[in-house]
Amino acid sequence: MKKEQLLRTKPVESILKDLHQHPELMEGEIHADLHGKLSRKLKVRDLVGFGIAAIVGAGIFSTIGKAAFNGGPGISLLFIFTAVACAFSALCYAEFASRIPVSGSAYTYAYASFGELAAWIIGWDLLMEYAIGNIAVAISWSDYFTSFLRGFNIHLPLWATMDFLTAYRGFNAGDATSDAYQAWANAPQIGGLHLVLDLPALMIVFFITYLVYRGIHESRTASNMMVLLKLCVIFMVIVIGAFYINPDNWHPFLPNGMSGVMKGVSAVFFAYIGFDAISTTAEECENPQRDLPLGMMYSLIICTVLYVTLSLVLTGLVSYTELNVGDPLAFVFERLGMPWISGIVAFSAIIAMASVLLVFQMGQPRIWMSMSRDGLLPRKFAQIHPKFHTPSFATIVTGCLVAIPALFMNLTEVTDLTSIGTLFAFVLVNAGILILDERNNIPRGKFSVPYINGKYIVPVLVVAIFVGWYALSPDGFTDFFTKGNNWNELKHKLPFWLFMFLAIYTAIRAFVKSYSLIPVLGLLSCFYLMTELGWTNWLRFLIWLIIGLVIYIFYGYNHSKLRHLNTK
Repeated sequence: MKKEQLLRTKPVESILKDLHQHPELMEGEIHADLHGKLSRKLKVRDLVGFGIAAIVGAGIFSTIGKAAFNGGPGISLLFIFTAVACAFSALCYAEFASRIPVSGSAYTYAYASFGELAAWIIGWDLLMEYAIGNIAVAISWSDYFTSFLRGFNIHLPLWATMDFLTAYRGFNAGDATSDAYQAWANAPQIGGLHLVLDLPALMIVFFITYLVYRGIHESRTASNMMVLLKLCVIFMVIVIGAFYINPDNWHPFLPNGMSGVMKGVSAVFFAYIGFDAISTTAEECENPQRDLPLGMMYSLIICTVLYVTLSLVLTGLVSYTELNVGDPLAFVFERLGMPWISGIVAFSAIIAMASVLLVFQMGQPRIWMSMSRDGLLPRKFAQIHPKFHTPSFATIVTGCLVAIPALFMNLTEVTDLTSIGTLFAFVLVNAGILILDERNNIPRGKFSVPYINGKYIVPVLVVAIFVGWYALSPDGFTDFFTKGNNWNELKHKLPFWLFMFLAIYTAIRAFVKSYSLIPVLGLLSCFYLMTELGWTNWLRFLIWLIIGLVIYIFYGYNHSKLRHLNTK
């Protein structure tokens, strides 16, 4: 296995040539004909709809409550900071999408900038992001759906609406009054195995997978309808809630300091995941080089305004100490004696999360398809349905990989892993733009990241970060470098050590190479957010990447079309 082959990039010209002149690469086993192509039907408004559909979901309807509980009203600052970090990445995604209007998202972009090994790593990472992210959304959807049914006095068996891990741990905790204990105790058994299954999660994944399988037209129509409904409900919540705000609830604004706010990184960032999924629809856009950048930026701006406004309204209606609940929007209005609004919110949450599932289930098969075209996965994954013009086999596999784990896993286990995977993708996309900028032989698209010379700004900014850290917390600064030398303490510092190394290295490179400021800011801000997700999530993420590396060594490397082309 030669280093040159692992790092060999796929030229942008080759990627575009494969798309336009060799449609058989898009079809797997199907012969080249009109039935093997994806349908170009998406416009800017459809992409904005998909973006909002993906972003506004489980994050705003469930995880925002826990984030507000930890950070207080100041959580609105984290929404702004996270939005800025995402905006830097969105600009870089937009430039890539304009330069390389091909399905595959960050995987294809990495292939063109970093090389095959990095492309495989990011492709494998994206599979985790979309699959595990959708597992989390399916679980949240199930919780809201069962709560909605209970409002009509329809009660499903607890063992049929709860994941296996939660029930098992609840039973071992010994609290006989808890739902988890009752679910385990009353579950049917087969050979001593308790059948505790989240059946509503399975149901919604199968339905959405069928919708995505049928075609982009059906997916677009369903997405636009669901987006319109949930935007109306969120606007209603903001307008009605504004009349019941008690400003005293905003004091103190940072009850647990910035450390409390940063505890919500995973939950808040999870609320923004999704805008990058738009880039997987490049081959289904009427004018991808123009429309993809606009779709990403418009959807991100709209959702940021909604999130910041909603977080302030939410923490103004009740004390932040009461928001550690799974359905915060419904809870606050029930708390204020308006259960009818709670019912509307619960129904809109069902619709909102279904739309998130739709976009992610649409995005993941197109990643598989792109990897299959390059030979890194079996050809079957690139097969396009002759009637529906969708990656049919990859869509079915995606549905199974999301539906089955959703039966058994709980929300806590998957949310953080989704966030770290997405942030890693953002880091590579930002870095990829810096690499492409150094290569003058790569054609530019209709959109480019605005160039601001970071030659002096980046080094000054990095120095300011360390000086500000010492000025705000001299004891914390000193303790970080002098205490905790045993492994149990040192391992929790490793992510931040990596960040410091990356920041210093990037500052030096920026000074030498006059790097563009925006990709650098996106790179550093996203990597910093990764450090806030804890050692456990880093370890799980590394294990996932190692599994992917083993698959690449034994299959992808040997079947790579780029490798065989270069050999010839």
